[in-house]
Amino acid sequence: MSGDTITPPHRLSCAPSRAARELGLKRGEFELAVHLGHIRTVPDEGGGGRRITRSELDRMRAADGFPESLRGRVRVVGTTEGAALMDVSAGRFTRLARLGLVTPVRFYLNRYRAVVWLYLADDLRQFAADEKNGPLLNARRMPDGLRGMLDAGVDLRPRTWRARHLTFLVRLAGDPWERAGALAAFLDPVHIAEIVPDPYERSHLNRFRPGPPAHGAPGSPAAHIAENLMTADDPDEIALLRAHLSEALGEACEQRPAPRPTANAVPSAVRQASPPPEEPESARGLLGWLRRRGT
Repeated sequence: MSGDTITPPHRLSCAPSRAARELGLKRGEFELAVHLGHIRTVPDEGGGGRRITRSELDRMRAADGFPESLRGRVRVVGTTEGAALMDVSAGRFTRLARLGLVTPVRFYLNRYRAVVWLYLADDLRQFAADEKNGPLLNARRMPDGLRGMLDAGVDLRPRTWRARHLTFLVRLAGDPWERAGALAAFLDPVHIAEIVPDPYERSHLNRFRPGPPAHGAPGSPAAHIAENLMTADDPDEIALLRAHLSEALGEACEQRPAPRPTANAVPSAVRQASPPPEEPESARGLLGWLRRRGT
């Protein structure tokens, strides 16, 4: 603002695509940096979505080691590269991930529609550097309890990814309804209907319910796999999500109740279809006599 001139809001911020270019990041790297909280965003008051302020871009560019340091914080690796970072075999790395000891940050589907998990390189380096994890990395055999879990077919990668993705969504939520929507994103419609029996509240909640990360066209097999990965399937996980959703919904309704239709909002066709009011008792005899006479 200079004198009587007010700088338009869009001049003080930019869209994610432009911010990614100015920071030297690919779009996926930029989105991950936002999810991890490395880059702060603000709501786009004009058309929804998020924007990045100029001051935030200046802050990122002024950081030590920019842009390599920022790229390093969002670097993701697959199983082979992750195993090399931790100096273990690919088989040992996969077992650690199945046990939930290292957490995926993303996934994609290969051409065979198999799920390929990706991990933050920083997370893996920190795990390997922790002396307490030495036996898990170097012991010839896994401890009996963990080996029993693996023999039983345990694979916690989807659940640990959901927990991390929920953290991302809640971080971006701006109000209680958005937080409730983030929790609802991981429950199937049956659970949501049980927790939110009111149809107006449920409809309003669904407006804030994010979908799974985009994989394929809606309704495609790839999209169906992504939807399944997004939906909680462990009883303990479901119970925890239900409890948190019930609490968040109560807070949301207390702060801003879900909108409900008013009498003026009833469509005219519905009003016209309503039965006409009954004739007064005193008029029925006269009207009936006139109708018979007309006939």
